[in-house]
Amino acid sequence: MAAALPAEWIKNWEKAGKNEFLQLCRTLSENKSHDNVSFRDIQQVLYELAYHVIRGNLKHDQASNVLGDVIELREDMPSILADVFCILDIETSCLEEKSKRDHFTQLVLACLYLVSDTVLKERLDPETLESLGLIKQSQQFNQKSVKIKTKLFYKQQKFNLLREENEGYAKLIAELGQDLSGNITSDLILENIKSLIGCFNLDPNRVLDIILEVYECRPEYDDFFVPLIESYMYMCEPQTLCHILGFKFKFYQDPSGETPPSLYRVAAVLLQHNLIDLEDLYVHLLPGDNAIIEEHKREIVEAKQIVRKLTMVVLSSEKTEEKEKEKEKEEEKTEKPPDNQKLGLLEALLKIGDWQHAQSIMDQMPPFYSTSHKPIAIALCQLVHVTIEPLYRRVGVPKGAKGSPISSLPNKRAPKQADSFEDLRKEVFNMLCYLGPHLSHDPILFAKVVRLGKAFMKEVGTTKKFISDRMVKFQSDGSKQEDREKMEILFSCLLSITDQVLLPSLSLMDCNACMSEELWGMFKTFPYQYRYRLYGQWKNETYNSHPLLVKVKAQTIDRAKYIMKRLTKENVKPSGRQIGKLSHSNPTILFDYILSQIQKYDNLITPVVDSLKYLTSLNYDVLAYCIIEALANPEKERMKHDDTTISSWLQSLASFCGAVFRKYPIELAGLLQYVANQLKAGKSFDLLILKEVVQKMAGIEITEEMTMEQLEAMTGGEQLKAEGGYFGQIRNTKKSSQRLKDALLDHDLALPLCLLMAQQRNGVIFQEGGEKHLKLVGKLYDQCHDTLVQFGGFLASNLSTEDYIKRVPSIDVLCNEFHTPHDAAFFLSRPMYAHHISSKYDELKKAEKGNKQQHKVHKYITSCELVMAPVHDAVISLHLPKVWDDISPQFYATFWSLTMYDLAVPHSSYDREVNKLKVQMKAIDDNQEMPPNKKKKEKERCTALQDKLLEEEKKQLEHVQRVLQRLKLEKDNWLLAKSTKNETITKFLQLCIFPRCIFSAIDAVYCAHFVELVHQQKTPNFSTLLCYDRVFSDIIYTVASCTENEASRYGRFLCCMLETVTRWHSDRVIYEKECGNYPGFLTILRATGFDGGNKADQLDYENFRHVVHKWHYKLTKASVHCLETGEYTHIRNILIVLTKILPWYPKVLNLGQALERRVHKICQEEKEKRPDLYALAMGYSGQLKSRKPFMIPENEFHHKDPPARNAVAATVQNGPGGAGMPTSLTINTAKLEESTAEETEKLKEKSQGAVKVINKAANTTPKVTTSNGNSASNSKIIKEKDDKEKSGKEKDKEKKEKITAATPETKALGKDGKDKPKEERANKDDKAREIKEKTPKSDKEKEKAKKEEKASKEEKSKTVVTTVESKSAAEKEREKEPSREKDLVKDMKSKEITKGGEKIPVAGSLKSPVPRSETSESEREQKRRKVDTHSSPSHSSTVKDNLNELKDSSAKHYINHTTPTLSKSKEREVDKKDLDKSRERSREREKKEEKDRKDRKRDHSNSDREVPQDSTKRRKEENGTTGSSKHSKSESPSDSPRSNEKEKEKSKSKSSGKEKGDSIKAEKMEKSSSGSKKESRHDKEKTEKKEKRESAGGKEEKKHHKSSDKHR
Repeated sequence: MAAALPAEWIKNWEKAGKNEFLQLCRTLSENKSHDNVSFRDIQQVLYELAYHVIRGNLKHDQASNVLGDVIELREDMPSILADVFCILDIETSCLEEKSKRDHFTQLVLACLYLVSDTVLKERLDPETLESLGLIKQSQQFNQKSVKIKTKLFYKQQKFNLLREENEGYAKLIAELGQDLSGNITSDLILENIKSLIGCFNLDPNRVLDIILEVYECRPEYDDFFVPLIESYMYMCEPQTLCHILGFKFKFYQDPSGETPPSLYRVAAVLLQHNLIDLEDLYVHLLPGDNAIIEEHKREIVEAKQIVRKLTMVVLSSEKTEEKEKEKEKEEEKTEKPPDNQKLGLLEALLKIGDWQHAQSIMDQMPPFYSTSHKPIAIALCQLVHVTIEPLYRRVGVPKGAKGSPISSLPNKRAPKQADSFEDLRKEVFNMLCYLGPHLSHDPILFAKVVRLGKAFMKEVGTTKKFISDRMVKFQSDGSKQEDREKMEILFSCLLSITDQVLLPSLSLMDCNACMSEELWGMFKTFPYQYRYRLYGQWKNETYNSHPLLVKVKAQTIDRAKYIMKRLTKENVKPSGRQIGKLSHSNPTILFDYILSQIQKYDNLITPVVDSLKYLTSLNYDVLAYCIIEALANPEKERMKHDDTTISSWLQSLASFCGAVFRKYPIELAGLLQYVANQLKAGKSFDLLILKEVVQKMAGIEITEEMTMEQLEAMTGGEQLKAEGGYFGQIRNTKKSSQRLKDALLDHDLALPLCLLMAQQRNGVIFQEGGEKHLKLVGKLYDQCHDTLVQFGGFLASNLSTEDYIKRVPSIDVLCNEFHTPHDAAFFLSRPMYAHHISSKYDELKKAEKGNKQQHKVHKYITSCELVMAPVHDAVISLHLPKVWDDISPQFYATFWSLTMYDLAVPHSSYDREVNKLKVQMKAIDDNQEMPPNKKKKEKERCTALQDKLLEEEKKQLEHVQRVLQRLKLEKDNWLLAKSTKNETITKFLQLCIFPRCIFSAIDAVYCAHFVELVHQQKTPNFSTLLCYDRVFSDIIYTVASCTENEASRYGRFLCCMLETVTRWHSDRVIYEKECGNYPGFLTILRATGFDGGNKADQLDYENFRHVVHKWHYKLTKASVHCLETGEYTHIRNILIVLTKILPWYPKVLNLGQALERRVHKICQEEKEKRPDLYALAMGYSGQLKSRKPFMIPENEFHHKDPPARNAVAATVQNGPGGAGMPTSLTINTAKLEESTAEETEKLKEKSQGAVKVINKAANTTPKVTTSNGNSASNSKIIKEKDDKEKSGKEKDKEKKEKITAATPETKALGKDGKDKPKEERANKDDKAREIKEKTPKSDKEKEKAKKEEKASKEEKSKTVVTTVESKSAAEKEREKEPSREKDLVKDMKSKEITKGGEKIPVAGSLKSPVPRSETSESEREQKRRKVDTHSSPSHSSTVKDNLNELKDSSAKHYINHTTPTLSKSKEREVDKKDLDKSRERSREREKKEEKDRKDRKRDHSNSDREVPQDSTKRRKEENGTTGSSKHSKSESPSDSPRSNEKEKEKSKSKSSGKEKGDSIKAEKMEKSSSGSKKESRHDKEKTEKKEKRESAGGKEEKKHHKSSDKHR
């Protein structure tokens, strides 16, 4: 320590030590800054000095002298010295060395003059004091001190209590109980009380107790008693008052006691004036806090048990026992609980307005425990009433209401009343939070708070516009940042109050509809995001926060179950009232249960919707929230467990949504935003909801089941659509569609939803599809697409022009920036163009008032140009530049911007609806029961509707005429055909027809009409024939790539196309009128830039009928292919398409039968496996059977047997390219248009060469020509059709049917046999080619094919020239012919493939110049077969077999007409040569042949798995035995020069004889054939065996040719 005494000082005490010591003491005592430190240091210094004395280092007199000097330095120095002596006294008394004790005693004696006796007597031990002589005896001293202490602390002062001094107390009570109204003050009374206490020696505590008692009885004199007690308390100890009050409370704490409210009040007032502390009083009150917490927990457990009981299923026997137990429990409960003094004090505090103390008591209890006691809740409500009074009077009182003013509290310490919203935040909101759900005890206060909230929202401004998610924009633009922040804080406080107080209180109120409406008044000013957040908290969290709410929730569910069990269509009204009653207080719980029921049982939807009419606005809003929550439930699967269909709960909810939003005024924004958000997240399931809502609210239906009548009505005006276009008569959608429109526009959701849907269509496939089942992906795609169409339709018909134009960007922006698919982009823009054009047209009409129709049309066209010009520019960016070489942007834009409304007026629909109204009016007239005024109203309605329809029809008619005028002017610039016409058709189909025909049912009809319109307008460069041919030829790929609904629309499109074709086919007059002289039916189509001298030729009626038959055959072939793939999508789609085109196809009996068998097979196969396909197939099968009576045999569908002379005349007369030219050639030439001019010239040469020979032949052989004409082509078309049939499993039946159908053939089939070999090879080759075609061709192969094509052309032209020259040349040819002919077939095939989809069959033939019609027939046959096989990548094998059979039979028929005139020697001679050569070749190629046969057999088995035994036999024979006849046919004299008629006859008989082997099998089958066949049967049978032998060698050779051709 710094103050330690150095030993030197003691040694040299007198010299220097003393002075040093004094100096140290002075410095220490002067250092006043650190009092404690200096005090301790001085003690230390003095202690050391004394210790040196005790040790004997220093004399006691030296020490006493220096201490005498030191004592003066500080006032408290004697006390410090006494402390030091005290310490030393204790220390020395413990020491054994007596000398040290003596030294200490001497030191104290020496210092007695420095420290007073009393101080020493306090500090030192009695023995020490005795030895110092300060006291006589230490023992006596001890006794005396004990006595004094006892007297001080334990002996009671003897005051007079009440029974001892009644006079004094009586005077005291009289003093306190006197009339205090005068000028008596508390000070005056206090003086009197003091006098009484003194005079009568009254007990002061007892006096205080009496003052409190009197105060309890006279509570109105706060101003007197409080100051009195305050003044009195100065005389008592501070705790006294608290103890007395505690004692009073204790008195009432026995079980039967009840604390009087007056005592609570006195305690509360004293607390408020801070005369006592709450902590001090709180410990005196019962029950303890732990007991309160326990009770609270018990309440929660009880509430949960009640809930459990309500949810349990209790059997009736158990019910009675349960009820008895419950009664007993309730009786126990009714025994009065012990008094809760804490709550009593709390209530008193609230009544007098002491909020601070009340709050601190509440804080010590569980939340809402205190306010769950009604008196406290009411007291707190009263306090809130008082606090908000001025503000409520200013802003909250509704107009016209008086209200009863509430007076403020008398005491000044109560909370300050609120004058502004800011004041509310300070106190009132806090008080309300403590109230929580128990605000329900005071509905009036509830209403006041809500009205204040409403007023606040009004002041804040129409709060729907908010800057950001959490920021509200205020109208007062000048308001500073601070004000804005304050407002935000207030707004969030208001939301909290709503969440914690208002909504829970509403749950506890007893079905108070007014409160619900009042609350909605405030809620509707919140944006829906805030409202839904509040409902979410209310539903999912609030009900668990309090035992009472837990019970209420259980009771609500219980009641809801009761109502829902009994809800039916019949009792909707009473049930609805019960639902309404229940919903006023607990809508979230009720709707949650109702929705769960709807999801399970969709038959509840209608009664539930009807029963919701007694709901309040708030409840409707809550319902919207509950629906969204149910939809967004993450635990529910949106797909059924088979993963192919959307879950039924989702479908039920969507259906309910539509119905409920239409019927009741519920805000839609949240639901629409939910759908948009789901789309943003790439989920399209929920579009189902949008679809339902639009359908119900706007009355716009999207269904694939529309009848043609409805579809027709949909092409009219809005009124006609509403009357005839939908299944249900959708009335009164005006209000609901307006609501939907407003919701979309207010929240800017109209365009985003459209764009999201348009983008999501592909998203469904490429993103959302993923692992999903193809069927489900198709469903979702359809749903997305249908909803887009429906929603777009809604916007188009409901948005004003300005709204629409303002929101939809231009087409290039839509496609390029928003990546909207083109079809959807035009769909959205189309109404905009229509609106725009009509408004421009109106402007121009107003500007010039010319009434002439011509003027009007001119103005219309001008307005179209103004509007569409920018569109023409915009569309250029949508496709590659080369697209615009073939079609103009104007044509493209025109196609996409028009609708059915613009093209035709549905007069029949208008008439139908007008007639319906007339019938209705007649029925109204006839109805006797209807009251007259209702009759009048109904009639007026019908008349008004009729007038509207007629007006609309007139308006549409004018519009259509204007549009057609416009198209007439535009059409010349439409198709540019800079490449080829075929390319133009391709572009037209690819970019216009196909995307649009599957967009919607009306678009499908539109596409068909548009094609017809382009034809009727005589549009340059448009080949109608080619367009129809392409549409009917290649349907497999299109059908296979459609979804279910697209297939339906595609079917409609084909149906309309077929309707047009059938109309032209049905009547020559119609054909001549509508097609005869139209450029669309030109058959020789030159390549661009070729200047042909010949006049382009029209297709005549008869040939058109052949073409139509070909199209029907193509459709059959495609249908059978699809049905046999086994693929779900193929089968489903083709069945849908077939069902749609049933009115016009099949028309031909044998095609119908072929289809019927395939469909029957599907029915059998799919019955167990895929019930939906089975249902479709059964449906179609039934309808097909009902159409059977209307089907006709093939020969009635197109003529096959024209008179001989006419045929010859026609052929000769027309010369090169004459009109009698058969269809196959015309079609083929049409297809040739892509080839170069050079090719065309070659073709011309060939055909002319052929014609020359025809002239020759016509002179010499009229007989032969007779059998040609069109009949050959017919027979071939029939064959092709029969090909189709043969690929089934019942070939026998088919054959019989074929024979019956084709009876007339027998007369006509003359020349067929000669064409057969070539055809057969073509067929077999096709088979191989088709198998290859399934894999795409490589570029190398294409090049190779092109080279072969050139070679074949050269070879061809040579042959045509050389064959005319001489017989010997022909005979040489015959030997070479088979292989060369195969080459040609292959070349032709490869040429066609090279061109991709565009088939270019080659005209001209290798054969000798036979009559032109014959040549063309066979060529056409090949070419057509190629076209067919191109569109169908399988079934070639079956087709081949069947063709063989047909050819055989036709060869046989030919025998009937030609008598064999050749001598047998010549026959043998020729045969011998042939046989030798063929045997030679057959040996060389035996191995290859074997392999080939196996391949072929395998192909057959693939196609015909279930062929009956006889047909299998037949097939084997065809593959084997009949081969020879095939070969010998190719060598027959059909190749020899035509100069000698006999030669010709001979060759005919020979070829037919060779063919006969083939035909025998067919012969056996044809028991039912006609008479003409029967005549020749005998001859044939005679020569049968012989011919078989002769043809045996030829068979081998032909096969080798074929196989080598294949492997080449």
